[in-house]
Parts: sequence; structure tokens; C-alpha cells
Amino acid sequence: MDIKELLGTVVENDYCIGCGLCASLTDSPLTMKINENGKYEPYLYENRVQDEMEISPLSVCPFAKNNNKETEIGKSVFGDIKNIRYDEYSGYYIKSYAGYVKEGDYRSKGSSGGMGNWIASQLLKENLIDGVIHVKSNSNDNEVLFDYQISNTIDELSRGAKSKYYPIEMSQVLQFVKENNGKYALIGIPCYIKGVRLLAEQDEVINERIKFFIGLVCGHLKSDMFAKSIGWQMGIKPDELTEIDFRKKLEDRAANNYGVEVKGENNGDEIVRSSPTKELYTTNWGQGMFKYNACEFCDDVLAETADVTVGDAWLPEYSKDSKGTNVIVIRNPIIQKIFANNMDDSIYIEELSSEKVYQSQAGGFRHRRDGLSYRLYVKDQNSEWRPNKRVKPSNKHSSKRKKIYVKRMQLSQESFKAYKIAEKENDFNAYIDYMDPLLKDYKKLNTPSLARRALRKVKREAEKLVRK
Repeated sequence: MDIKELLGTVVENDYCIGCGLCASLTDSPLTMKINENGKYEPYLYENRVQDEMEISPLSVCPFAKNNNKETEIGKSVFGDIKNIRYDEYSGYYIKSYAGYVKEGDYRSKGSSGGMGNWIASQLLKENLIDGVIHVKSNSNDNEVLFDYQISNTIDELSRGAKSKYYPIEMSQVLQFVKENNGKYALIGIPCYIKGVRLLAEQDEVINERIKFFIGLVCGHLKSDMFAKSIGWQMGIKPDELTEIDFRKKLEDRAANNYGVEVKGENNGDEIVRSSPTKELYTTNWGQGMFKYNACEFCDDVLAETADVTVGDAWLPEYSKDSKGTNVIVIRNPIIQKIFANNMDDSIYIEELSSEKVYQSQAGGFRHRRDGLSYRLYVKDQNSEWRPNKRVKPSNKHSSKRKKIYVKRMQLSQESFKAYKIAEKENDFNAYIDYMDPLLKDYKKLNTPSLARRALRKVKREAEKLVRK
């Protein structure tokens, strides 16, 4: 049966991203729970018979064997749009921009330029939707800090601003959508958007009600151990963390030099503490601590199946502004019209080439395309199950790059073990003691040679001269 195959392939081999699509289906015998590694995972209801289902869970799972359909979905949804273009990294697109919101407090409240919530607010203002499906703080469950909720007003929407690097699932909110008439926009990471697109192809209600998809540029998804480790480093034990702001903007610093703020209890007293992320042990994004393994087998960085994608414009000309600037990739003419009608008063935007869009996420693309090709090759050499991807397996990498890719996976996998040891010893230093030797090996391997550093310096100076 399909349920058995899903559990035996995707879940057992640790490719589940915890989206909850399989559990959202009518008559599904599955429910979503957070596992021992702090990640959502589907479980069979006790005493529940595995009935035949109208929609197969394999057909909507983003990491099922043959669901490598980002390009196919993009062509189906956007391929006939006038003036549409295609790029192997951006997917289909009308135009791409860098920019930020000038009106209101969208930018100050947002992770970057405030564009994600602003786009959703415009859809609400123009009555194109009745509600926005997005991630917000969970006030009903002290153990789960964030979950998917629906905002019906701009005020409600504003409370869900900023990125949440935290496990979330969609089963309950999708069931709500099916039971409550209305038009909705969904904000989500690439694989979640893709999964709901796959569901919409088969579920008429979902197809009719979810009208817009706002995608988020994605590095990878984190286990809840990520948030807990941050609080722990600042004096709040894992079970006493109540709130976290992953993207606290720091004035007079580069946009990528942001901070994090945590709230919780310490000896019965409520405390609030903050720190630049660069001063914390677990927050280096490239090291991938507490990363979902599924993210190592994803090739969609820019949410290619979304109507519009927003992320950080990690480019030298924008990163210096601590207020934040977005990169925006538009695929839907309605959203392009919203931008055209507001560019003078409400927003600042300037058009970006596809090359610049790539450069803004170059590290992510290298890891998710070039690195993925080697990870697929290794899986095949070991005769291990893995999902099919658009990227082809390859062994044509330098020995150093291969070692770097292997070390990165090791850092991620070992971070879960290290955290459990620290929990057992009730001491975060035990985590550091476990991970330090691995990190030292990785840093030694990943440090550019003197010649490469000199070449980079020359290139930077040349770029400055060109810009002048």
C-alpha cells in the first residue's frame, strides 16, 4: 500500500521534511508528531486501519521517489504567460527585483525588506484573498513555539512577520481550508509550496481556495533543537524557552550580521536576552547544524512553483544596509501589476538580472546543485534509496569539494547526537566538546589557500573600480 511505501522509503530513510501533506488527506491514517530529533514526522494512528485513500500520499509528498516535478509544475502554471522567461535557477519568471517596502513598518518588522508580508497585505487589500496561511507564534502550546495559522486582517498578518527557522507542518491548517470556504494565499518554503501544488492538481477544493503561493528563498529547515540551542547558550534551558526572534536587526551593521532575541525563564524569573548570531556556536548557516536531511536532497532554492518568491538580497551593494533588502522573483502577472502600481509611493525596487539573482544565493545553489550531484552519486554507489532529482548524479568534483560535502553532512548528523549528550549532562558545554573536533576539521578543509584569498581580494578591488 502507498502508506506503507511512504513510511518505508521517505520516512525510514530520513527524507521526510515534516510538511504534513500526507496527514492532511481525507481518510489519512497518519498524524504528525515531533520526533526525538525535534523534527515533524508522520505516525500511524493507533488501531487505525490503513484504508485505501482517494489521493495517494505518495503523489503529494515532496520527497517521494518520482516527484521531481518543479520544472513541470512551473511550465504548467506559468508556461503560457505573456513575456515569461525561464532560467535554470529561478525557474519561470516575468521579472526579478531587489527592493524594500517604504510604507508602514513592514521593513522594520520583517526579516529583510518586508516584501513577503507586504505582498500578502496587498492581496488582502484588493480582496483577491480572504486570508493568509502563514507561520506565527503558537500561544496554545508551550512545547511548540510556531505553527501554521490563518490571518484575515493586515493587523493579524503583521504578527507573523519575519522568518522562523523552526519545524512546522500543514496538516491541520489544510484541513481547515477544506472545511472553510474562502480564498487564501499560502506563504511557505519551496518544498511545502511544491507539495501543495501537487495536492491542488488532485484536490478541487484546495485548487479553488488557495489562489496564491508566496515562496521563501530557502537555505534549509531546522529542527527545534536549533531554537533551543540558541536559548541555552544565552542562559535559558531548552524546556524554559518561550519565545525567539531569529532575525533581530542590529543597527549600523551589515544586513547579514543580524541578531537573535530569546525570552524564557531562569530560576523562576522571566528574562529577555539577545546576541549577534555570529557570537553563537550553532548559528553558522553553512555548517548546517540541526538541518533536516531532506534539505540535502532538494534542488529548489527559489521556490520555483510559487507565484512570487522573496528572500534576502545577499549582494554587496545591498548587504551593507542593516534595514534589509529583498530579492524578488515574480511569476504571476497579478503580482507584477501590484508591483507596477506601487513602485513610486509604497515600495522601492530596481530590476535584477537572472545572473544577479543567482549571485544573491550563490552559496545555496552550489550546495544544492553541485553538492547534490555528489550526494546522489554516493547514495547510488552505496545502493541506498533516495528520491529522483532534476540534478544528475556526478563524481566530477575535486577531492577537496567531495570532502567538504561529506563533512557538511557529518556536521549536521552529529549535531543531533551532540545535543542529546548535552541534554543528558544538562550542560551545553558538552555539545561544544563533542562538536569542536569536527568543526576544526571542517574549517581546516574549508579555509581558502593563500593564493585563493589573494585572488578574491584582487577581484573585490576590481569590482569596486567597476562600480565607481
